[in-house]
Amino acid sequence: MSTKDTVFYRGNTAVNFDFSAEDISSDGAILLLEKLERKHQLIKYFSSVMPDERDPFRIMHSMEKLLKQRIYSLMLGYEDANDVEYLKSDPLFQDILDGELASQPTISRLENSVDKHSVFNLCNAWVDRYVGTLEGREKVVIDIDATDDPTHGNQQLSMFNGYYGHFMYNELFFHDGETGQIIVPVLRPGNSHSNKWYVSILKRILKKIKEKHPEIKIVIRADSGFSGSSFYKLADNFNLQFAIGQASNEVLKRRTARASKAVTHLFVSQNQKHQHFMSFEYQAKSWHAPQQCYSKIESTGKGLNIRHIISNMDEKDAREIYFGFYVKRGDASENRIKEVKNMCFSDRLSNHGFWANFIRLIFSSLAYEMFLLVKQAIRKTRNEAAKKWQIDTIRISLLKVGATIKKTKRRIYYKFSKAFAQQELLSQLMLQ
Repeated sequence: MSTKDTVFYRGNTAVNFDFSAEDISSDGAILLLEKLERKHQLIKYFSSVMPDERDPFRIMHSMEKLLKQRIYSLMLGYEDANDVEYLKSDPLFQDILDGELASQPTISRLENSVDKHSVFNLCNAWVDRYVGTLEGREKVVIDIDATDDPTHGNQQLSMFNGYYGHFMYNELFFHDGETGQIIVPVLRPGNSHSNKWYVSILKRILKKIKEKHPEIKIVIRADSGFSGSSFYKLADNFNLQFAIGQASNEVLKRRTARASKAVTHLFVSQNQKHQHFMSFEYQAKSWHAPQQCYSKIESTGKGLNIRHIISNMDEKDAREIYFGFYVKRGDASENRIKEVKNMCFSDRLSNHGFWANFIRLIFSSLAYEMFLLVKQAIRKTRNEAAKKWQIDTIRISLLKVGATIKKTKRRIYYKFSKAFAQQELLSQLMLQ
């Protein structure tokens, strides 16, 4: 007996291997992704907006198919266009995409085919789609936040940012604070301040919302990087409510000095951790009008923790604004950005051109939006634990399942592994 395929011996038993099993995919739940896409037509919508200047007589892969391949790949953990090398023989990808997969050069040409005007059209279409989901809503919370994307090459507009201390791109996100939807993703040069462009973009978003839903109440939530005179003018013009962080300065330090001494005394003399809230009118020199400032002065045992918020929210005291509304942006915005960046790979903007990297950010954001559809479907099931899953857990626990495919004249059978731990959950999702 040949021993060339023997890996090791377990006692006197040889453990061997070969490659004679049927064609097995590790991405069986791509069938679920296709079901959700057919129901919601998210990718189809954006494929109709993508520019396509190819010769129609030489097209092998439609724009919709190219987008499906790229978005499904991101959702299943394949971050780069090069990863098609691992998927080109995958029987389930080939079935869902109705034939051979597009090559890496084709995917790269897709990413590099867009220009500034195409990206602007896609962003406008993104906002239009979001506005179309607001029917029946009485209130919208818009969370605004930015994140750094370190760069490691000579990408266009990759620049050094003194705050973060490295070369980077600056990603800006507008989120719906209640549903988690991305209202629009924006890529900015690396040296951009947090508030660069955001007021003009927000103004366009507000106009689109008010045009379709004039009675809807809009509340803005953001950290101190977005506090500025242009925003407060915009808030007055559109009758917005808001809770915006405010960076400390000498004026604010003087206004909170007395309370700070009292809180420090309580901790030093009585060893009591203590929170004190206060509010007062405050106006920076560049602001057109005074605003209400709410301050939290807290003793933590490691010194004072002082936070300031500028807000015009009705009938709420400082504690309620801070804990009941403002800090919720941590989950509603910051954790959602982590999912886009770290779990949908928007931190992998490795094309040379700026607009090609912008489209990569849009692709990652589309993958995130598809995952939101998966989350919505999970919430309709009986699996309470799965309702708390983040994207990386959904990918590992639900989407990465071994499967084979069998085709007959009248049916196509997807056969999943008998050992799959989430059989009941996947069955519920497939049959919704």
